[in-house]
Amino acid sequence: MKSGLRNQLAEKMAGEITLSDSPGHALKKWRMNFEIAPGVLSERLGVSPSVISDYEGGRRKSPGTAVVGKIVDTLLAIDEENGAKHIQKFTNLLFANVEDNVIYDIHEYGTSIPLQKFTDAIGCTLLWGSMEQVIFGYTVVNSLNAIMQLSSDEFNRIYGWSTERAIVFTNVSTGKSPMVAIRVTPFKPRCVVLQGIDAADVHPMVEKMAAKDRITVLCTSMEIDKIISTLREQEW
Repeated sequence: MKSGLRNQLAEKMAGEITLSDSPGHALKKWRMNFEIAPGVLSERLGVSPSVISDYEGGRRKSPGTAVVGKIVDTLLAIDEENGAKHIQKFTNLLFANVEDNVIYDIHEYGTSIPLQKFTDAIGCTLLWGSMEQVIFGYTVVNSLNAIMQLSSDEFNRIYGWSTERAIVFTNVSTGKSPMVAIRVTPFKPRCVVLQGIDAADVHPMVEKMAAKDRITVLCTSMEIDKIISTLREQEW
């Protein structure tokens, strides 16, 4: 991994954690993004697992910039030892250049947002999955253009800086195509919202694929522009 790209990713991660209204939640998000267990991280840092737990749970004073930098560097070092899969993914996203007709809107939250609150705001109906979870961002995607124009690597860019997010696929006909596209890529979102379709018109395979990948799936008839403006107006 080129040191320049690694350093830029480290700066992005450290900056987000340090400037977040909830540094502990931001720290947990990045640890989970890199799929590193708290015990593994604490062992490498030479601290007890309870220290990591207390930081992430907000029970310990937010770490300073030096500690955050050390944590970020440790996350990156562990990933490098395991093939740098996540570093490669996020550095690709750092230099993403996806056409405006593919991604209509993308946003990262500084702290976790209850999925129920997010989906209530845009009038969703649950098709399958649990609502007892949180997200750290969302992406509004033109379903057809994403499938037709993006390669498998480029498709991963819809996840922004975290797969712990809601992906809103717009103008879907049955919902099957975007779920198939997700099935054949290595990363899975926390939630998929199918826009422009009623629950009764969703293809029966959608629920089966959602169950297989453990993705909560909902639908909404709210107009695209209204979804974008509503989400941008929320003070979460």
